[in-house]
Amino acid sequence: MLSTLFAARRVPGGSWEDLREATGTPVERVVGGARADRAGHAFAIGYTAALEALAGETRAAFCVTEDGGNHPRAIETRLVDGRVTGAKRWATLADRASHLLVVAREGSDAAGRPRLRMVRVPRDAPGVTLEVSAAAFVPEIAHARVTLDGAPGEVLPGDGYADYVKPFRTVEDIHVHAALAGYWFGVARSRDFAHALIERLAMTAAALVALGAEDARAPATHVALGGVLAASAAQVAELEAAWADVPDEEWGRWLRDRAILRVAGKARGERLARAWEALAG
Repeated sequence: MLSTLFAARRVPGGSWEDLREATGTPVERVVGGARADRAGHAFAIGYTAALEALAGETRAAFCVTEDGGNHPRAIETRLVDGRVTGAKRWATLADRASHLLVVAREGSDAAGRPRLRMVRVPRDAPGVTLEVSAAAFVPEIAHARVTLDGAPGEVLPGDGYADYVKPFRTVEDIHVHAALAGYWFGVARSRDFAHALIERLAMTAAALVALGAEDARAPATHVALGGVLAASAAQVAELEAAWADVPDEEWGRWLRDRAILRVAGKARGERLARAWEALAG
């Protein structure tokens, strides 16, 4: 993986779909972020790799969040006789997906809790409608509100929340940050920034690739990930200090896109606190 990282050559513009490495595990391939010239492309590489690692999907969109949130009791989308009806918001890259991975409620268990299933729905299935939009940062990455009206789909094995939604939060963090670490590495190396910074960025990328092989449900994985992300934040601050001295067009894009690092920050903090509690117990 590290040899691939150091051999990567940046590709201005183009499509993020052409930047992923062709070999290795999904998390190993995300070092293709080092070839990207913008954070949005690195994010897309990491996000799609996370879905591949979790569900074997290379062109899919994870459709969980609804108007009431993404807690199991907030899921109102229904699965009845293999057909899905409901609405999801903020479905990342749904416009580029061939399938939608939709979390839907299929009745309740004996305790009255919603029984959630993951349903694989073709994006072009009858009853599927997308309203596409983009955020102010990483505008290359579209999001969509997805409406399903009796859309047919394949029910995947396992519990929709425990086997898909809950681990995906960690799997996504690992893969997206691995791709971003590759991107930052590419920024630093192409501008011949300090070797010490490049070394630390390579170390972070390698650490995230190693975490990609760990159990995404394990508290120890969450604690190690918290440490890597804290180190990464310090490296980004160092990168920005060097980059600000030689501003260019890409620097302007990064200033626009760096808000992506704040997304789900509160959830990460809560996950880390729970992990420490579990390990202490």
